Amino acid sequence: MKFLRLLLVFCSFSVFAQQGGMWIPSLLEGEREAEMKKLGMKISAKDIYNHNQSSLKDAIVHFGGGCTSEIISPNGLLLTNHHCGYGQIQSHSTVENDYLEDGFWAMSLEEELPNSGLTATFIVKIEDVTTTILNGVTASMTEEEQKKKIEANIASLSNSYPKEESYQNVSIRSFFEGNQFVLFVTEVYKDVRLVGAPPSSIGKFGSDTDNWVWPRHTGDFALFRIYADKNNKPADYSVDNVPYKPKHFLPISLSGIEEDDFTMVFGFPGRTSEYLPSFAVEQTINNLNPARIEIRDNALKVMDEYMRADRAIKIQYASKFARIANYWKKWIGEKQGLEKSGALQIKRDFEKEFTVRMNKMGKQKQYGNLLADFEKDYNDIEDLAVSYEVFVETFLRNVELLTTAYRLNQLEQVLNSRGEQAFTDRKNNTIASLEGFYKDFNAEVDQKVFEKVIAVYVAKTPAQYLPEAFKNLDYKSIANEIYSQSKLTSYSGAQQLLSGTTEEVIQKLNDDKAYSFVKIAYNNFFDNIIPKYDEINTRISATQRNYMKAILELFPDARIFPDANSTLRITYGKVGGYAPRDAVYYEPVTYLEGVVEKYIPGDYEFDVPQKLLDLYHKKDYGIYGKDGKMAVNFIARNHTTGGNSGSPALDAHGNLIGLNFDRVWEGTMSDIHYDPEICRNIMVDIRYVLFVVDKYAGAKHLIDEMKIVYPKKKK
Repeated sequence: MKFLRLLLVFCSFSVFAQQGGMWIPSLLEGEREAEMKKLGMKISAKDIYNHNQSSLKDAIVHFGGGCTSEIISPNGLLLTNHHCGYGQIQSHSTVENDYLEDGFWAMSLEEELPNSGLTATFIVKIEDVTTTILNGVTASMTEEEQKKKIEANIASLSNSYPKEESYQNVSIRSFFEGNQFVLFVTEVYKDVRLVGAPPSSIGKFGSDTDNWVWPRHTGDFALFRIYADKNNKPADYSVDNVPYKPKHFLPISLSGIEEDDFTMVFGFPGRTSEYLPSFAVEQTINNLNPARIEIRDNALKVMDEYMRADRAIKIQYASKFARIANYWKKWIGEKQGLEKSGALQIKRDFEKEFTVRMNKMGKQKQYGNLLADFEKDYNDIEDLAVSYEVFVETFLRNVELLTTAYRLNQLEQVLNSRGEQAFTDRKNNTIASLEGFYKDFNAEVDQKVFEKVIAVYVAKTPAQYLPEAFKNLDYKSIANEIYSQSKLTSYSGAQQLLSGTTEEVIQKLNDDKAYSFVKIAYNNFFDNIIPKYDEINTRISATQRNYMKAILELFPDARIFPDANSTLRITYGKVGGYAPRDAVYYEPVTYLEGVVEKYIPGDYEFDVPQKLLDLYHKKDYGIYGKDGKMAVNFIARNHTTGGNSGSPALDAHGNLIGLNFDRVWEGTMSDIHYDPEICRNIMVDIRYVLFVVDKYAGAKHLIDEMKIVYPKKKK
């Protein structure tokens, strides 16, 4: 039995058809390429990544640093998720021109909308530089000495590495917990314009009820365009810029998908932790996730009530609500999935096998204390970790007034550590940035969120780490006092607080009710929690690095891939349904019929535009439907996570067949434990994207830019 459980963590292709993984595209040749071809891929590893000539990687774009997007035309047309472009769509929306509600379609280049601060990043080159970065690092060094040596080597190589163009950037990232280092050469384009977005009733259909859920019926897509200067090089926004000419763009397949079709997803997955010990997983299930969930649950209930009652508040809070709800629901599914899949016991069984192999290979001296060190340090950090999480959720993520006051508390720290000029510079930047924040701030809503969230913060923080002043709070009374007296409830008030000499500003800040309230928590956090938390976490990180090294050494034939870290990866798997519970089986494709079945007139989550209903009733699907049906979403065994939003789903030939946007709820634990039985990624069928663009929006000119193919017709 223990060997069976071990195989569920690290297994070979011969045992299971496909077992997840997020692979570095420059390192696919060999075992990975052979596996992909056995699963059905028709192209080569060099077609996916090639530094010397055009390849698929040249069409894959890091969108704004948080999502993925892809080039789908020779004129720089960019496809990503509606939820990835949500902030930009919202920024252009007003009550009079509500692009979230009504959608937006530029019918010419001149109508495309610029987005300040939005970037599109391409990967030019990937190179393994492990030997260079670890040069001079020895086992006899302390953890701090090793860290400094590695940092020095990274800085030296980053500065000296030869670049083909002056505007290129070089970054070096750690893999396998510091056991491997990879260099990336990138190009960043800064003029990215909004081209088209469906109404939220299509792009966000199902909203938070359907989030992380299958069956799904969401047209989660938006179109942007990259602009460059006349030489096709990156440039700040200018009316003189022209559409970017890519090295490669993705042809679009209208052949459709079927069960067992090969698929691959190419993008920038954010963060996974597949190799955590059982002690960390147990802490996540029993302590950390429940605390995070409870805080966000309280914040979301308040926002939802106000958003349903007031359209202006709905516009203000739409993006914020979606951001908070996204991981709230993910953590719920993750906890349930970890428990259902038996992940904790699987980890424990693996640790038993780890010990057996370690002893058999005579590696007790190097690795014999790792598991014991993990157990002690995770026990020691438990209360600190809970305190850390509830502070972050309260003061940095869910109560906006507290987040603003936190930022201003940092100003005082800048003055103390870096001097008056640094303080003035940071203050001026803060004033400028706050203007956009207050556009979407509602003090009445935030006050109610404050009351609910502060109560959870006090209840969940272990007593020894809770500020003494917070132990007998009257939440309603303190909320009324802060929100009625603080200058930080408005932009004009914030400007007043930050005007005057340095001494005057500091005095005014410390007299402000919101600022002084946060300062108590801020000082407690950095004086009583962070030093101990960082000390133990540093030990855990060192143990995790050695544990990862041991896994690589003790399991040389295992299927081991590096955790996601927002760098370019490829994952692959077949289209397939799944059975999450007894007597339940989910088909792998949904159709427009399901949208109509879920339709609730006037509901902000399940309303459907009349034109879409008309197209459905007429079965007017054009070339995008098949057999009288219009496919909407599909699922496959691609191992994805946050950051893969907007990633292209590609067929065996490298053609675009879908757009990744989510995972099934039962499989959200794949960030920690991938289970091939229930882990599925959710994608918009590209035919639905084109159907909406063409038949619904009437933006046929965008379709005309694309290259349409039918690979399944080829014999």
